[in-house]
Amino acid sequence: MRCIVKTLKPTAILLSFILLLGCSHSIDKDKYKGVSPKFDLYGFFEGDVKAWGIVQNRSGNVVQRFIVDINGTIKNDILTLDEKFEYGMGDGVKKRVWTIKKLSETTYSGEASDMLNTATGEVSGNALRWQYKMELPVGDKSYKVSFDDWMWSFNENTLMNRSYIKKFGLVMAEVTIFMQKQ
Repeated sequence: MRCIVKTLKPTAILLSFILLLGCSHSIDKDKYKGVSPKFDLYGFFEGDVKAWGIVQNRSGNVVQRFIVDINGTIKNDILTLDEKFEYGMGDGVKKRVWTIKKLSETTYSGEASDMLNTATGEVSGNALRWQYKMELPVGDKSYKVSFDDWMWSFNENTLMNRSYIKKFGLVMAEVTIFMQKQ
């Protein structure tokens, strides 16, 4: 009997882990290939952009609410985004500066001081997938997490961003941001 229990316990743990991985998501970028308007990263972010967003924990509760003022400039084919954050609920980074390079017609790379790696982005129709890793401060602790950002163009002045914050491949929090060109 003990042999059976010892065998079942690791099997139950493995099955639980596989089920948890099944709870993560995957968006198919190819579904957006023919959708318009075509996502124009440089065109949308050049100039002033206002953004409103929330962060939800794994339970779906809003733990942060924020507004971002973004100023985008293009010089020597590099897009620089100067972001200033103001929080209505919770706390977080106050300022971030991205430098983004266009690598091809549909691919981009970007860097910011609080990123752990170079971000990569790919456009497909009206969507942009933007992925990177960062050290995310939460209260008195800090966590190395992966961001899987998806942005969709509604028109030339409006887009929506949905970010999935992952640890060990599991979605730990989600960010929803609406952006409007000013």
